[in-house]
Parts: sequence; structure tokens; C-alpha cells
Amino acid sequence: MEYVEFFEELKKEDVDIAGGKGANLGELTQAGIPVPPGFVITSATYQKFMDETGITQEILDILDALDVNNNKELQESARKIKKIIIGTEIPAEISSIILEAYNALCHRIGKENAFVAVRSSATAEDLPEASFAGQQDTYLNVKGPEDMIKYVRECWASLFGARAIFYREENNFDHSKVYIAVVVQEMVDAEKAGVMFTVHPSTGEEKILIEGAWGLGEGVVSGTVTPDTYWMDKATGEILEKQVSEKKTMFQKKSENGQTVQVPVPEDLKTKQVLNETELAQLVELGKKIQQHYQFPQDTEWAIENGKIFMLQSRPVTTLDMGNAEGATFEGGERTVITKGLGASPGMAAGTVKIINSTDELDKVQEGDILVTVMTTPDMVPAMKRANGIITDEGGVTCHAAIVSRELGIPCVVGTGDATSIIPENSQVTLDGNKGMVWEGKLVDTEKKQETTQEPTVVLQAPLTVTEVKVNVSMSEAAKKAAATGADGVGLLRTEHMMLTTGVHPKKYIQEGNEGELVRVLVENILKVADSFYPKPVWYRTLDAPTDEFQSLDGGENEPYEHNPMLGWRGIRRELDEPEILLAEFKAIKKLHEQGYTNIGIMLPLVQHPDELREAKKVARKAGLKPQKNIEFGIMVETPAAALTIEDFIAEGIDFVSFGTNDLTQYTLAIDRNNENVADLYTESHPAVLKLIERVIVECNKAGVKTSICGQAGSIPAIVEKLVELGITSVSANTDAVATVRETVARVEQKLLLKAARKMMQE
Repeated sequence: MEYVEFFEELKKEDVDIAGGKGANLGELTQAGIPVPPGFVITSATYQKFMDETGITQEILDILDALDVNNNKELQESARKIKKIIIGTEIPAEISSIILEAYNALCHRIGKENAFVAVRSSATAEDLPEASFAGQQDTYLNVKGPEDMIKYVRECWASLFGARAIFYREENNFDHSKVYIAVVVQEMVDAEKAGVMFTVHPSTGEEKILIEGAWGLGEGVVSGTVTPDTYWMDKATGEILEKQVSEKKTMFQKKSENGQTVQVPVPEDLKTKQVLNETELAQLVELGKKIQQHYQFPQDTEWAIENGKIFMLQSRPVTTLDMGNAEGATFEGGERTVITKGLGASPGMAAGTVKIINSTDELDKVQEGDILVTVMTTPDMVPAMKRANGIITDEGGVTCHAAIVSRELGIPCVVGTGDATSIIPENSQVTLDGNKGMVWEGKLVDTEKKQETTQEPTVVLQAPLTVTEVKVNVSMSEAAKKAAATGADGVGLLRTEHMMLTTGVHPKKYIQEGNEGELVRVLVENILKVADSFYPKPVWYRTLDAPTDEFQSLDGGENEPYEHNPMLGWRGIRRELDEPEILLAEFKAIKKLHEQGYTNIGIMLPLVQHPDELREAKKVARKAGLKPQKNIEFGIMVETPAAALTIEDFIAEGIDFVSFGTNDLTQYTLAIDRNNENVADLYTESHPAVLKLIERVIVECNKAGVKTSICGQAGSIPAIVEKLVELGITSVSANTDAVATVRETVARVEQKLLLKAARKMMQE
């Protein structure tokens, strides 16, 4: 059995020997594609290492005891296994074989201790039906015998990363039968690099997509750099569309030690087109040749050094045949992409574009139009209701446009970066809120829009759950639709839309002696929700709008400018500085209580110290309310500060807490969730976020304080499972997710009951 194979000796069928990456590089080499020379440390070498060192059973025992749906347990098990592998010395016979192959490669290149890339290549990786791409590690600019041995072992250990373990469990791969090979390949010191799809990666259209940036390909693959984008006609090689981005950063090799570093792009290259027409033509020909060879669309990586193109990787495109949104029917005709962003609200819609640059232009939007703007604001909601779909330049999946669109059931694409500048006014477009794509022309029939605004039928057979499943509501007009889901109450009633869509700054009402009008507006809107759900609880969150949302209102001209309003003067901190607004809100709720709507509770946003809770209670008493006596009083846990000092809030006195995971994630990870440049790094599943949530639930359960979640994570099944296991009191989801979340909750509760019953039987 061979323990090392050079690329020339491998073909695509050798996945069991060389892993998907290694087999593909061998296949490309044999097909005459320009590939940097290299060799593969085969899966047999890994197997020999595991067997001779005797660590296989120890690792399998850890995996057998693992519940992969327990994120904390999964992370800890992955850490233990990787520590075992990295801490186990490679037997001398194996290390000798590896170093002999490395020396032979150096001799071929003509450099002693040449720089190489050491890349993991799992034997179940890069297959048409099971893409494991990116789940194992790659190490660049490795040099010398000592580092070779070190990083080969690191690659072997990466077979047991948390994500890879979870993926294998989800896809029923036997851990004991998944091995790993390691690719060792001459390092290309790229001047420019990127990726190429030989078909449209989402739709399968016969267009080649090429993305490129300066320096090593790490920036493009990782998403650190916004690359140039080129859509190429596969038949003619013509550039159909290109977008030259501002490339602010790049990765390159330090000449003195070979370390890969991230550096600023020189000023003269930032906005310069990366690929010239000759290079694009060469890449198109290589892409066509590679797809023809494999007889299947390919996702490839490429690099250019000294004017020569090298292909670094090729694997099957695994994102095809995803299907269109239910209820949308494609009409005939060419599908030309205008722009793309983040899919923020599912579904497909088509209509006439109306570009809104200011609130003065909202009347342009008529029933069935597509509203295109930089970013929506609360005062745009009436126009949003008339629209068939929403497209924005900015924002992430939890921005204003996304939240409102999901609640209204309107398809939405956010974070395109350029929609307002490149889509012509009054043109016809089609948008896909699942994939984040915007196409030219009317490609779908969206005449069924009226059906989406009808009240849904209550599902009488919904499973009964001990954990309550509530719903989030932003607009009073959506209350009946939300109530028809059968939700157990409202876990989050946002006041921003109700208050700010008046077009008048709430402070102006008070300054002009019109507090009564502000109270009336609030009573009228809150009443619709409280009445629709009575006697089920409705948790009203006091005003939490950042300063930039006030600026366009009548009376908002004196609002301060803040560099990052999300971290600024908002939530309870603003309301305690301007208690007259908070007092008006409390007066409105007092009026509703007097009318018999005692199902309304109060929830304070963005608290970070118990003093804020104490001061807010004083304002409530001034309005005639009695916190924790005649009205439930609670807080949003949206800051790490609140989570880490929850015992102090409990001591001050609260009836409930609700996790605002959108902000909690943002503040824990230091990521602006509305910034499309870092949106891919935003995840509520991050271990730090989950640890904070777990801590709060445990402490609240001890004290008899109810816990809920109203952030976007409340609609993610894997996180819901974790929360139910921890003992959360309720989960509040978006209207369209209530049924799914309830099914998830029911399944988890049944699993926990079964687990308890089995334990009792064993005892």
C-alpha cells in the first residue's frame, strides 16, 4: 500500500486514497490543466498513524457518548479529540516517508525547503452528493521538515473539528470510515487569485462566474475581501456583466519568514480591475475544459503568478436544483442578473421599480410595485405594505427592511450595495428573497400577492406543548394574522413602527402640549394587538429606535449624529434621559389596563444596569402602574452586561426576561448586523452567545422568573432545541415560523420525556 502519491499518479477515482481534493488535483494534472506540482499523503498513512499509536478507540468512545445537538458538548468533544491527535507523536517510519516526499518535491521545484501549502483532503470530501468543502484545514507557506510534520498532524486533527463532526452525523457518515489525506503542493505566490464557477452557482445557468482580488486567494475564499465579479458568456467568452469593487485588503506572503499576512491594498490598485480581458478569456477556456472533463459543473480556485494561471482546486457545484419559491411560476425568457445581495424574506416577486431616495417620494409606490431604497425606515412602512417586494443597498438579515418584510410576507433582498444606482426607475425586475438575486424583467407570476395578505386558517391539529410558542408583532395591522397562528401570546410587541409611522417625533407632541395625542396613537395601536390575543399575554417593549430613525421625522432635525447609532442613544438609556416619552407609553398602557386589557406586560429594552430598571419603575408608578403587582414587568437581555449580572436584576425585581438575540449576538461578537461587509460572520449559534443565554435561563429558573426569546434565533430549530432543553419558558417567533417552531418544541419535549422514561426504567 502506497503512503505517498504524486499528482501524476492520481485520478478522480482515487478518492479513497487521496481524498476529494487530492484526487481532483491528480485528475486535473493528468488532464493537462496547469496545476502547481505536489503529492498526497494518502489516507492509508493516516490510518497507519491511528492504528500504530492506538488512539482510534479513545476517539470513537468520545464520539459515541456525544450528543451533537448539544453545542457545548460538541465543542468540548472536538477540542479533546484534536488535542489527542496533535499531542501524539508520529512514528518514525511514517515521518520519514513524508519528509522523503517533501524533499523530492523541493528537488523538482529546484528550491531547498520550498514553501508549500499543506491542505486537508477528507475521503468523503468534495463529492457530488456530499460536499465537505472547507470543513478541514489548509495551512499556507509551510517550509522545512519540522513545520511539515507539525501541519500534517494539524490536518489530521481537523477531521474532528466541531463542524465536520456535526456534518457527518447529520449526513449519516460513519466516523470510523471517514479518513483523511493531506495534499502538499508548491505554494503559488499569487499576484491575483480567486474562484470560478463553471455555471451560475444558484440557478445552473450556462454562465461562468469569476471572482478575483489582489494577492493570495485566502481573501476571496474567506469573504474577507469584496472581489471583482465577472459574469462571462460560456459560448462566446464575452463579458456579460462585471462589477469592479473597492478592494481594501489583501493577503500576501512575507518574504523573510513566509508568514501569510493581511495588508492594505495599495491606493493605485484599490479600484483597479483585477483581471484583464486576456486573463478572463484564459480562465473561461480552462473552466469549460474542466467541466467538459468532469462532465459536471465545477467550483474552482485559481491563482496567477508572473502572468501564468494555475488551478488550485476543483470540486462539484453542490448548490444547484434548489428550486423556486413555492407559489412562483417562471415565465419564459432570458434570466439576466442585475444585482445580488442577501435573501432576507423568502419568496419571489416581480413588478415595476420605484426608487425611493426620501420619504417625500413614498407616494410613488403603488400596489404591486418593487420598492428600491438605500434602507427602509419606519415611516416607509405604509409604502412597503403596497409593494410586491423590497430591495435595499444596505443591511443584513435582521435590519428594518428584513424584519418588516418577513412580517408582511413580502419577498426582500438586502445589502446589494448598488441597487438604487444600477436598477432603472420604472423598469421591470424579479427578485428572489431566498437566494438574494435580482433579475431583469418579469420572470414570475406574482398575481397571488393578495392571498398572502389574507388571514391564515388556524391549524387545529397543532401539537400541544408545555413550552409556550409566542409570536413577534411589529404592526397592529398584522395582529389578526399573527393571532390566527394559534400562538400562545405576543413575546415581543415593538412600539417603533406604531409610534414613528405618525411622521412626528414623539418629543414634539409633548413639547407642543399634545401628549394626549401621542397617548391616543399608542392606545389605538396597542389595543388592536391586545384585543386580538386577549386573554393571552402581550409583552410591550418600550421605544427602542436608534437616533437615525428619528432624524427624518417632523421635529427630528435636532437629533444628534452618531457614528454607530446601534451602540448609541437608544432603548432605556434614551428613555430615562427623556422620561416624558416613557411616561406617555406607560400612560397608554394604564388606559388599556383600565379598559380591562390586563394581559399587557412591559418590557424594557437594552438594559445594562439594575439602576435603569429601578428608575423605569419610578416612571411607571408616576403613570399609575404598580410594577409586579398589577402589571408584569420584565427586561430584554440584549447586552452581555445584562446576562452577566442577571442576579442583580432578579434582586431588583422582575417577572420575566426575553432574549433579544439580534443585539446580544451583535454586542457579544462586535459585529454590526446591518453591515453587509461582515454579515457572513454574524451567527446566533456562536458558543459565547449560547453560554450567556444558558447562564440567564439557569439563574431565572432558580428564582422563578419566566424566560423567553424574541430574537431571530427563536426561529432557528437547532437553537430552539437547545433552549427547550435548558428549560426556557417560551419561544417567540416571526409569524411565518410559529408552526415550524411549535413542531420543533413538541419534538424536543417528547425526546426529553422519552429520555426521562428510559432513565427511570434503567433505575
